[in-house]
Amino acid sequence: MKNLTPIQTSSSRPARLAALKQSFQDWNNTQDAITRLCRRLSTTLSLENQLTILADEMSGTIPFDALNYRNRIARQDFVFATGMGGPHRCEYRLTLEGLPYGTLTLHRRQRFSDDELAGIEMMLSGAICHIRNACQFLTIEQAALTDALTGIGNKRALDEALQRASAMSNRHGYAWSLILCDLDHFKQINDHHGHVVGDHILARTAEKLEQALRNSDTVYRFGGEEFAILLPHTNEQEAREVADRIRNALESIRVDGGEIPLTVTASCGVAMHLTEESSEQWLARADEALYRAKAGGRNCTRVFASIS
Repeated sequence: MKNLTPIQTSSSRPARLAALKQSFQDWNNTQDAITRLCRRLSTTLSLENQLTILADEMSGTIPFDALNYRNRIARQDFVFATGMGGPHRCEYRLTLEGLPYGTLTLHRRQRFSDDELAGIEMMLSGAICHIRNACQFLTIEQAALTDALTGIGNKRALDEALQRASAMSNRHGYAWSLILCDLDHFKQINDHHGHVVGDHILARTAEKLEQALRNSDTVYRFGGEEFAILLPHTNEQEAREVADRIRNALESIRVDGGEIPLTVTASCGVAMHLTEESSEQWLARADEALYRAKAGGRNCTRVFASIS
């Protein structure tokens, strides 16, 4: 049996614990700007919340009229803005250990003094580690909701978006439509030309879908060669027109397949959200419409008509 070394007691330990308790109280109650800023930033990993805290703490020492932050995180633009701008500005490219973490700009009507600029830099130095952590956390969050091949939302992201859209439609009566789009005979492309070519076509398909839609519309990779498009403020007829526009856009894809370039067509199913309908029911109706499109000869659009 192994003998364990007993923990040695020390007469100085109570004093050290008392000092630790006092230092914690001092840290928790201190009113100096940098400590208070870092203490507040450490309570959240939300980048938006951190920038709100930074703006609040900074304004108490260095007045400004507007704060803007911009970053590109996981292939998506992140923009934060508060206040109204002025003619004078100072801009900082935030970096830590050689890596960029966005650009922060302050605006106001009066020129910033040298002392104020130095104070801004001090506060950003205290905040940069927290901003770095928030950016990395957001990157991980977005990666969990992003299809690695195409860079668009994945099935999990679609499920969450459908739940939000269903709730908004039920609460406010907004028209929301869903399109499911399936590439016709895609298995033959993989079988005859390999998965590298197939993956290239899928990536091109995602690009064409995003180009054919409004900024408010969102695209997701729902399955292997199946895509979903969520359309806010869009009724059945409008969604059908979007689906037909999507199919025409996909027909323009050309991929090297040897002597003859490879092309694709798609089948689309459309369903508009019904009052008090769950996201699962909504998705099932769009899937049924897609099944009808494929059963009807493919390369066409079918709508699951709403119940009046």
